[in-house]
This record gives sequence, structure tokens and C-alpha cells, in this order.
Amino acid sequence: MSHDAPAREARGQDRPARGKYWWLRWAIIAVAVAVLSVELTLVRDQLANAWRSLYSANWWWVLAALGSAMASMHFFGDIQRKLLRSAGVPVHQWRSQAAFYAGNSLSTTLPGGPVLSATFIYRQQRRWGASPVIASWQLVMSGALQVISLTLLGLGSAFFLGAKHNPFSLIFTLAGFIMLILLAQAVASRPDLLDGVGVRVLSWVNYLRAKPSDNGLAKWRETLAQLESVNLTRRQLGVAFVWSMMTLVTGVATLLFACFAAGGKPSLLGVVVAYVAARAVASIPLMPGGLLVVEAVLVPGLVSSGMTLASAISAMLIYRMVSWIFIAAIGWVVFFFMFRTEADVDPDADTAPEAVDSEPRQPATDSDARHETDP
Repeated sequence: MSHDAPAREARGQDRPARGKYWWLRWAIIAVAVAVLSVELTLVRDQLANAWRSLYSANWWWVLAALGSAMASMHFFGDIQRKLLRSAGVPVHQWRSQAAFYAGNSLSTTLPGGPVLSATFIYRQQRRWGASPVIASWQLVMSGALQVISLTLLGLGSAFFLGAKHNPFSLIFTLAGFIMLILLAQAVASRPDLLDGVGVRVLSWVNYLRAKPSDNGLAKWRETLAQLESVNLTRRQLGVAFVWSMMTLVTGVATLLFACFAAGGKPSLLGVVVAYVAARAVASIPLMPGGLLVVEAVLVPGLVSSGMTLASAISAMLIYRMVSWIFIAAIGWVVFFFMFRTEADVDPDADTAPEAVDSEPRQPATDSDARHETDP
């Protein structure tokens, strides 16, 4: 028998065992590369046209569009950090920004991207110390802020464009949004207000299911206890809402700068309406990043804002190059350098080894020592 055999066996024992689904990560990476290759093939003509339009574009306005697009991503990431901080989960600025860039690249370039992005962000927040309830609450809260902000921006632009025949509907809509914000703040700051409602709903559900009236009550109150760690004051909610509006303001600025770079002079309200419409259709998961759908909405919107068809197409291409391809490219670089190795880490299983190690060990007896030293 070779003397190297024990050494090889020792090295084999020290080597970490492959998981059951070790191939899954590489399969996902292969699918992502294939999808991205197909998307690049589909938009090859658009990329060529955009590249040619960049030759005649005003590069100062293109740089301004790049800056406003990155500012929009900064506000997005900071909303996440501020909401988590209100729940007692401290997160570094750079870590929150990096996670949002990576999540955005997943959302805008892969089929089923919004689901993958939400799962990725949720897992990152769990690693930062957020409970499952707090992580889910943050995702829902940030999404609600975005919907409210986008709706307000769309209603405001439509109102100022001439929808003045029924101003009372706008007033009632704004009042409803304000009440929704106040309700969200009350629920976030005092989850105990929901206890009575939850108990009543559980009793009805248990009655219909022929279950005991207190079935699920312990889990419900455990969830409320986790929500009590959220201390979202009116000031913090106001700042989060302002930051949410700033993501839209910087997004509109990106589109406006792209129009200026293409030599167009559109009306501001027309650009706002085109941006809101593009954002609305982009949320429909037909194609990754709203491919072909956003373009079909942006060009007519920009033409109606006062631009010629040629300049509107050039502005659309510059805008998509900046706000989609450039930002997604940054996100993929961040993902592969910072988060690729975390794919096999389960944040919900982090406490399992500690629980095993925390079990008290019995002191070794003399008989145990003799058994251990026997050949």
C-alpha cells in the first residue's frame, strides 16, 4: 500500500462535500448567459442605432443623464436602508446600494426577474439581521411607496396638462393617498392596533374551517411582536416618501437629458407623462426590462411632447442605453464580484450550527479517554 494513500484520504476528508444540488448554481448561470445573449441579439439593431446616434449626441447631456440615472439608483437603495433602520436593522450605505444594483440587474434582464430580484433582496436583508416579517414588510412598504409616488406624479402631470374638468376627483384621490400613508405609519408604529382585528378575522376563519377559535393565534401574535420592532415615525416615513419621489424626479431628469442630448426640445409635462407611461408598462412582466414595450410607449409620448420622430427615436435609444443597459451592466458586475459566492448560503440556517454547538457537553470520563486512545 502506498504511503501517500493516508495523505490523499485526509485531503479528501478535509475537502467540503458537494451539496445535492451543487450543479444548480452553474445551471442558473448558464441560463442567464444564454438569455442575455438572446436579448443582445434581439436588441442588436437598436444598439447599433443608438451607438450611431451617440456620435451626434451632446455628450454633456449624456453625462448628465448618466449622473441622474445613478442618482435614482442611490435614492432607491437609500429607501431600503431607511426602512430597515426604522426596524432596528443597521445596514451600511454601500451594502444597501450594492444589493439594489444587483437586484435591479436580475429584475430587468432575466425572465421572471421581479421574482428573482425580490427573493435576492429578501435573502440579503435576512443576512443583515432582519427577521422574515421585517424583510417582507420592507419589500411591501417600499413597493407601496413607489406605487403611490408614481400615481401622484401621473395624476399631477395629467392635471396640469389640462385635465381640469373635474378637479374634485384629484382632490379626493390625493386625500385618499394621504390617508393611506397615515394608516401605514400608524400600523408600522403601533402594530398592536391590528391585534383585535386579527383575532376577529382568525376566529371567523377558524369557524369556517371547524378549527378551535385560538388556532393560529400564537403565530399571529408572534408576527405582531416582530412588527413591534419597527419604529417608523412620521418624519422617517416622510423622508422615505420624499426619497421615493426623488427616484421618479431623477428618472424624469434622465429622460429629459436624453432628449436634450438628441437635440430635442420637448415640453416638461410631456416628458413626465411619457416617463410615467413607460414606467407603468415596464412593470408588466412581458419581457425583461420592458423590452420593445417601453420603446413602443416612449416614442409616441416624446413625439406628443413636441419632438420630431427622428429625435424621439434617438432620445429613446440614448435613454434606454443609460437607464437600462448601463445600470444593468453595473449591477451584474456588482453581483458577480460581491454576491455570486453567497448563492449557496441559506440565511435561515445560520443559527443551526450555533444551536448545536451551544448544547452542553458532558465532561469526558477516564473510560472515554481510554477508549479514545485505544488503537
